[in-house]
Amino acid sequence: MHRLFVFAVVVSLCGGFAYPQQEVQPSLETRLLLDGLVEMLVPTAFQPMPEEILKLKYPMERRPTLVLSNDSGSVSLALNHTRDRIPGNDLAEAHRVFDGMFRKLYPSAEWFRSGLESLNGRQFVVIELRTPAIDTEIRNLMTATVADERLLLISFNVTLELEGEWVELADRMIRSIVVKK
Repeated sequence: MHRLFVFAVVVSLCGGFAYPQQEVQPSLETRLLLDGLVEMLVPTAFQPMPEEILKLKYPMERRPTLVLSNDSGSVSLALNHTRDRIPGNDLAEAHRVFDGMFRKLYPSAEWFRSGLESLNGRQFVVIELRTPAIDTEIRNLMTATVADERLLLISFNVTLELEGEWVELADRMIRSIVVKK
């Protein structure tokens, strides 16, 4: 696995910019995403992130395939079905690379979990940590699995100010992921 590519993907999924605001507890609905590849619970109000916020939050050219968010971008869900193949579906190696990269990139991060988990019958890398951003801290709940022999990354991000309202919902969203292929 190319470390430079993994670094670019990881940084792009974390986003480093926040717009704090008060949120109302959202309702969740089941959505099919990425042309039906992924089914999962998503807040009803989430829409594709506006282009101007997308460019600020994900300044790198290799942005996620799809980013859904609240209006301000302070809470987001990013999905990226990469073009890179995972040899032998080696998620243990992917976990080792992702975990090591985040620990080097964010040595002051607060870690909540990091490992391999089974979600709806499929193995996923699951990493959850709080990282510094430009104007706040960001809670990141990231997953990775293999779909069509390619890496599929799904990441939920929320600002520190809104974290308490969203952590349980984020976990429900991630646990609801069903990969259709």
